[in-house]
Amino acid sequence: MLSTLEDLKERLQTALVNAFGPDFEGTDPILVPTANPKFGDFQANVAMSLAKPLKEQPRAIAAQIVEQLDVSDLCDPPEIAGPGFINLKLKTDYLEAQLKAMQADERLGVPKAKQPQKVIVDFSSPNIAKEMHVGNLRSTIIGDSIARILEFVGHDVLRLNHVGDWGTQFGMLITHLRDVCPEALKADSDVDIGDLVEFYKQAKQRFDQDEAFKEASRSAVVELQSGDESALRAWQVLCEQSRKAFQTIYDRLDISINERGESFYNPLLADVVKDLKTLALLEADQGAQVVFLEGFTNKAGKPLPLIVQKSDGGFNYATTDLAAIRYRIQRDEAERIIYITDAGQANHFAQVFQVAERAGWVPESVELTHVPFGVVKGEDGKKFKTRSGETVKLKALLDEAVERARQDLEQRIQAEDRDESEAFIQTVAEKVGIGAVKYADLSQNRISDYVFSFDKMLALQGNTAPYMLYAYVRVQGISRKGNIDFEHLDANAQIHLAAETELTLARHLLQLDEVIAEVARELFPNRLCQYLFELSQKFNQFYDRCSVLQAEEPQRTSRLLLCDLTARSLKLGLSLLGIQVLERM
Repeated sequence: MLSTLEDLKERLQTALVNAFGPDFEGTDPILVPTANPKFGDFQANVAMSLAKPLKEQPRAIAAQIVEQLDVSDLCDPPEIAGPGFINLKLKTDYLEAQLKAMQADERLGVPKAKQPQKVIVDFSSPNIAKEMHVGNLRSTIIGDSIARILEFVGHDVLRLNHVGDWGTQFGMLITHLRDVCPEALKADSDVDIGDLVEFYKQAKQRFDQDEAFKEASRSAVVELQSGDESALRAWQVLCEQSRKAFQTIYDRLDISINERGESFYNPLLADVVKDLKTLALLEADQGAQVVFLEGFTNKAGKPLPLIVQKSDGGFNYATTDLAAIRYRIQRDEAERIIYITDAGQANHFAQVFQVAERAGWVPESVELTHVPFGVVKGEDGKKFKTRSGETVKLKALLDEAVERARQDLEQRIQAEDRDESEAFIQTVAEKVGIGAVKYADLSQNRISDYVFSFDKMLALQGNTAPYMLYAYVRVQGISRKGNIDFEHLDANAQIHLAAETELTLARHLLQLDEVIAEVARELFPNRLCQYLFELSQKFNQFYDRCSVLQAEEPQRTSRLLLCDLTARSLKLGLSLLGIQVLERM
């Protein structure tokens, strides 16, 4: 099913060529949904943009376009408004036919990509021996949603977790482990070394206060980098303990991801330096090997260097990221690589991408994209922290969201005098709590900072997960009340749109494919959230004003089909955000 918007764009482009000649082939008709339904469904603003090159009045240009525009099978006769807007109103029988086709399609009319790509989504990226915190939350949730959407439209997606599992901090961790838990280093040991965060704090405290420990830690780094068996065993123990803790969070968030940490690229770093030297991009600067960047300057106005090899011969994040780009393009054969990190790393990625491109490692067919996001703030407007000033731990945050959802549910059950099982209460609390945290993040424009508020995210009204879930549950309630099996409604039943709220809901349902295509292209999940919020609003208005189960046939089945399409669209949209629906709340 070709989307209405794309179909209209193609026809407008054809009309432009017919009216003004082949020079206008491919001209953007500037077709947008109308702000006010009384002006129709879509508005083409191309006449204004052509006034200067054609040296004609926009209204006269619009008239010539309309004269050549054949949309009689889709729209009522086009109308010209104001200085030259072309207003298009879709025919009711066309909307009905489109909805029927959407209802019969298990993908709800969302086409698969015409040219599927191999895409890598690099997200989450916690550090070994540190607990996942609220900063990891944004990358994890945004990355998972983007991966889900790209997978749904047919791309071959590799989800990568570029964990911080290498570096000088492992010297102090290995040394501390050898002192306090030597039994963990035995080959067949499965000793649990306990709270890794506390372990990290103890190691750091010793490193800062004990010169002998600091010296031993530096030696341990050298041992690790040279492949010493004992150091590698200690490193593996630390990594494995962290993985278990991370996996608990990923399981709870229903996220699948493949770990490929910084250590994976270690054997490739020397070749990065060697090849940049061969390409004459590398220069010596204060003992370090650097690439001087174009368009980036220091305070003195001189080109900024990107350090690829430090003066002591060591490597850094930039070297690892350059090695990763090469591997992902040459070995993984990725055509689109998406990095999801906080906005503070924007310059780093712009610099690394520039060096990779100048080195010729990025073919024109490959797209490198940094997807930045803002910070999470507390309700005081400052960076979100605990009362003691520490970074908020992700496990604690999820626990509190679920506990608050549970308290709210138990109050409603009591108020409604319902009898519900413990299993039901726990399932609903978990799905609502986790869903609320995810949706609160994803519904924001990711570039902006956002204020974290349990009260707002768990509200049953407004642009929240509980509001969407409740709209879905409402349809399931219709199913239970009327003993309706939505999967076995009359296959030949037609959709008849008469009431204004039916038409409004229908028009919105038919925008699903356009919204998903836009998010897959531009990587802003909040646009899907906004679509789902408006869908829930329009469905609730339709449900409040139009009788469904009490309506006479054929109106009754028609409205049941609208309810079913709404529920299926909500379920699909929420699943692409990583949120599970509920049959009852």
